[in-house]
Amino acid sequence: MITYLQNNSEVVLAALRQHIALALIPVVLGFLIALPIGYLGVRVPWLYHPLVNVCGVLYSIPSLALFVFLPVLLGTKILSPLNIVVALTIYTVALLARTVADGLRSVDALVIESATAMGYRRVRRLVDVELPVALPVILAGLRVATVANISLVSVGALIGVGGLGQLFTRGFQLFYLEPILVGIILSVLLAAVADLIIVLIQRAVTPWTRFAGSRA
Repeated sequence: MITYLQNNSEVVLAALRQHIALALIPVVLGFLIALPIGYLGVRVPWLYHPLVNVCGVLYSIPSLALFVFLPVLLGTKILSPLNIVVALTIYTVALLARTVADGLRSVDALVIESATAMGYRRVRRLVDVELPVALPVILAGLRVATVANISLVSVGALIGVGGLGQLFTRGFQLFYLEPILVGIILSVLLAAVADLIIVLIQRAVTPWTRFAGSRA
């Protein structure tokens, strides 16, 4: 495997860079889209259950079917990375919109009432009070979405765009084990590193959760 890496370092690095971009760009876009949708599901209570149902249906769509269908819908080439980005953004929104709503719904009503009594208006109360309290739940969902995206990118290799997944297909086509092992190991490491980064961010922005855990 070391020899394979030495002889194919440029190919492996290019696949790794593409994998990171295809996995993380949808996470960022999905998070930004899911925040207002999740908040709307809390502000308008009757929307919550339809939101949960729609998100469940979207997330249940097979990834390969979505990768193949999107070029028809978007008018793009089937080998365009845009198809992967859009598909994974849809999955991320489907996962995070409910997580954001559940996180905001978990904020104690007394906390919201206290903030309102102190003069916090709706937007400031959301940014300064509700979101910080909901962050542990939201970031837990973000961890799941990030790891899931890193895994799903590899499926895109079946339509010619898949980052490290291209190593899998090349290995299977040539009956060559080394690229398959390299792809698997790098995918697992990438998921572990991304998850660790989010955990560290969570500990940095929600230090009170550590104190609560230590007292327990």
